[in-house]
Amino acid sequence: MISLIATVLNEGDNIRHLFDSIMRQTRPPDEVVIVDGGSRDDTVSIIRAYQEKLPLRLLVEPGCNISEGRNHAINAAAGSIIAVTDAGVRLSDDWLEKITDPLLANPQLNVVGGFFRADPQTSFEIALGATTLPLEAEIDAETFLPSSRSIAFRKAAAKEIGLYPEWLDFCEDLIFDLRLRQTAGPFAFAPAALVYFRPRTTLRKYFRQYFLYARGDGKANLWLKRHLIRYFAYFLLLPAILVAGASVHPLFWALIVLGGAIYLRGAYRRLPTIIKRAGAESIGLWLYCIVMIPWLRFLGDLAKMIGYPPGWLWRLKHRPPSWRAE
Repeated sequence: MISLIATVLNEGDNIRHLFDSIMRQTRPPDEVVIVDGGSRDDTVSIIRAYQEKLPLRLLVEPGCNISEGRNHAINAAAGSIIAVTDAGVRLSDDWLEKITDPLLANPQLNVVGGFFRADPQTSFEIALGATTLPLEAEIDAETFLPSSRSIAFRKAAAKEIGLYPEWLDFCEDLIFDLRLRQTAGPFAFAPAALVYFRPRTTLRKYFRQYFLYARGDGKANLWLKRHLIRYFAYFLLLPAILVAGASVHPLFWALIVLGGAIYLRGAYRRLPTIIKRAGAESIGLWLYCIVMIPWLRFLGDLAKMIGYPPGWLWRLKHRPPSWRAE
């Protein structure tokens, strides 16, 4: 039996995309378990309208965070295989089939990671998708940590590690992945198991997203070296190059251009694919994205540099349980 689960909160403006895509699945779920964290809009009433169309169970748990919501759904699910996605996405028609087939074919396999693509609606979202989201070809299947927008696993394996970390409100799926990898063995990668989601629609929402991601990194003690490198680059290396260019020779400033080109090359490599998939190619769009990508990368870095210290301080104060293998 396969259970599809998701958590939702105030998703009334987009939840139909998810449920309509569930109804189109080539391999329908045996049950759908949705946990609502206390929506104040019409999310719950919209979900209930699907109860006659899908084998749907709705649990309303006001105030629960996303980890608690997923854990409620997993515990309530009857299936031995759990497929997880998020609100705010739409699933490819064969998503559930592609992400569960490896588990059905190999009883020794415990986890399958699917993939996700941007579903941009505006020029800003196209630029943001190119800046922040990798393409399938960039993924190393051996080390890939799937987002809980697109993952399937055996319920027993998830229960063995205590499910999602309820003390963590962001980056919880990374900790879940890392703990599963420690105990459940290698993951399979199913790049054809696609979900589509819309990038953040404004600079403010994008900044908040990456601030919260970085705060979650601090709480979970994730990627410390990456964050230290970012601080070093912006607060020590960049000022040193600027001073050297002003006091020694202007050619030092060329290092900024070179470093920026290296740093941004991935985003610019993705841009043609993102634009082609969006079906909105024009010279104006190309110029807009070329100009926006460096600013978006800088804003994301700024959000991370501001967000990491509060998470790190929270960790020192609350001393959450260690998730690493002893």
